[in-house]
Amino acid sequence: MTLRDYAIRYGFIVLLFGLVAYFAIAADGFVSPQSAVFIFQSVAITGVLALGVTATLVVGGFDLSIGSVATSAMMAAAYVMVVLEQNAFVAVIVCLLIGALVGLINGWLIVYMRVPDLLATLGMMFLLVGLQRIPTEGRSIATGMTMPDGSVANGKFSDSFLALGRHRFDFFIPNLIPVSVVVLLVLAVLIWFFLEYTRFGRMMYAVGSNERAAELAGAPVKAYKIWAYVISGVFASIGGILLAARLGRGDIASGNNLLLDAVAAALIGYAVLGAAKPNAFGTAVGALFVGILLQGLTMMNAPYYTQDFVKGVVLVVALVFTFALSGRGRS
Repeated sequence: MTLRDYAIRYGFIVLLFGLVAYFAIAADGFVSPQSAVFIFQSVAITGVLALGVTATLVVGGFDLSIGSVATSAMMAAAYVMVVLEQNAFVAVIVCLLIGALVGLINGWLIVYMRVPDLLATLGMMFLLVGLQRIPTEGRSIATGMTMPDGSVANGKFSDSFLALGRHRFDFFIPNLIPVSVVVLLVLAVLIWFFLEYTRFGRMMYAVGSNERAAELAGAPVKAYKIWAYVISGVFASIGGILLAARLGRGDIASGNNLLLDAVAAALIGYAVLGAAKPNAFGTAVGALFVGILLQGLTMMNAPYYTQDFVKGVVLVVALVFTFALSGRGRS
């Protein structure tokens, strides 16, 4: 293995550890259990969405609607509990059904209507952004709010639902590990095992690698592609549930950065261990990298407006490791 091969395979991991070492020296308090948990918590929702994006990347697609699906699920959860006064179970089921339905529609548009994936999911993104604002005329949802028809929303978020975003488990230190972090870790392991070690997951990779060859081999290509978008929609709705549980209200503007951060995490995953392909492990590491970067910059009092620029630089470097150095992006 040449030096270039080592750089391609381990360069991003070295960059990750170098970043941690730099912030450990430059930012007081960065190396602490509380800081580590805050990093995990800050990327939990983004990581869940990024895992959903990964499923669509595996089949050669892309989902731009995940951020709007997450915010729609968040608004739906708030509406079900605050306005309709239903319990947490009903709210969760409604959110998951919304994610699955949106994923199914996206898949149908792409597979059967032959709409390019970027255009189909971009259209769905705009549709959902507008749709989620109609019931409240563009206002956030909170207990005691006045609805457009003049009625007052007297419902509230149940304690069991709020626990999904606010409860912490004891782990050496009391109240250390948030539920959202546990959810991220469980989903990451499940989607990693599913993609790497099940026939369904391997066939999804085959579809993304060479759709025509997979079709000639008898694989139900259309079904695999549709299921990928359903998985993406469900994961996005889970992210929306966690966001609603953390905020305790339906905040119309709270999911603005979810899409960009999730896409960044999924694309950074291409560079982890030289995979040069979408993969759940790389996506999880990419989400963690983004979290470490933003936490370190915040603790160093870096201006907030520089964070997107730094994330962009990191993404470009990651893609250089993946494609330019390896030559895999050449035709």
